[in-house]
Amino acid sequence: MSRTSFLQDLLATIFERSTPRSISDDLRSMEDLCAALISERGEASGFSIATAILDRYENGTREDKADFFRLLTDAHDLDAGAVATAAQAYKASPDASTLARLIEEAEPPRQELLRRLNRLPGATGRLVAMRGDLLSLVNETPSFRRADLDFQHLFMSWFNRGFLVLRPIDWATPANILEKIIAYEAVHTINSWEELRRRLQPADRQCYAFFHPAMPDEPLIFVEVALTAGIPGSIDALLSEDRRPIAADEATTAVFYSISNCQKGLAGISFGNFLIKQVATDLMQSLPNLKTFVTLSPVPGLTRWMRGQAQANDGDEQRRVLLTQLLEAKSADDLKPHGKALAALAAEYLVRAKRPDGLPLDPVARFHFGNGASLEKIHPAADLSEKGIAQSCGVMVNYRYDLDTVETNHELFAHRAEVVTTRAIKSMLGRSGPERS
Repeated sequence: MSRTSFLQDLLATIFERSTPRSISDDLRSMEDLCAALISERGEASGFSIATAILDRYENGTREDKADFFRLLTDAHDLDAGAVATAAQAYKASPDASTLARLIEEAEPPRQELLRRLNRLPGATGRLVAMRGDLLSLVNETPSFRRADLDFQHLFMSWFNRGFLVLRPIDWATPANILEKIIAYEAVHTINSWEELRRRLQPADRQCYAFFHPAMPDEPLIFVEVALTAGIPGSIDALLSEDRRPIAADEATTAVFYSISNCQKGLAGISFGNFLIKQVATDLMQSLPNLKTFVTLSPVPGLTRWMRGQAQANDGDEQRRVLLTQLLEAKSADDLKPHGKALAALAAEYLVRAKRPDGLPLDPVARFHFGNGASLEKIHPAADLSEKGIAQSCGVMVNYRYDLDTVETNHELFAHRAEVVTTRAIKSMLGRSGPERS
């Protein structure tokens, strides 16, 4: 991507960036400022009040921020009595006017407060950061979840797929964006600029990110892609500095090997499903030689599940001994003799281990199965880093995105929690069900 395209995208926000932001000197309490913003009709004074609120919030202590969320939660909550009255009125006379009244009463006033804050130029990113703070406080103050529902509701509209811009990230991308790619990489750490160059510059390496027009220099989520001659079974081979690059038109497989969400404040706002399918579609159009689209994914909950299995008193002493040996493994030499057994355990975990709601226990599996991917291959000894051994005994897996079947697979998963796998993986489990040949 050229620097020019970034510059063009930034021109739309040049006015708001032309004047340095200063701390507001409005001395009213936060409660009075919020009340004034909701009632204020003048655009100029509304901007001034919104500035005062955001400045005061951002310069506050952790306790000050908690007080602000307490204000949102309690003082700007629903009037339950008014909602009940409006609902009864609509039940008695279901017409447009009673519906409008019900909708008005059913929306907490804090939603309108957040909308008015967002009118301030540059406020969207500040509100995303604010929700990041809120999420760090909800465990100790569960009532704050009521306020978070409104942040989430608004963000789902503001960050709708229709507003997102897909951009390729390459070695010519401006440094401020590349610095954030390094900082936000959540799967396979990027330790240097040289390592980043190896992931972006060769013809068989690509990266794509979603951006929002209101946050033009902040990636929301990005995916790193390797173009290969086959389905890889090791992250070390994929990222090795000694590997030999191939021409993009020689590749037959696109491998999504790292997907990173960038904004803590956008947790729960799904972008990854759109990102993978959009990138796969674009790559298929630009490189018709690509026939296979897979991930090389971690299995982050495998050792946690294995530990629980080892502690369970199910009478299978041989299984308990095997699990204990695997959990005590510290190196590739400890793991490699048990590759077949480890693959079978991983298959059991990914396909059979469920949460109370019937969905897969593993978060990465839930994500990809929910997107319509199938479980293609399981690779023992695929990630022998300290992190890889600690979270999955070195196991990684390929989820396959066949654009002709993702919708069918998604429906199976959404309605029946069925996951699609290959015959080889089914044979490890000894069960029938949806499979790929």
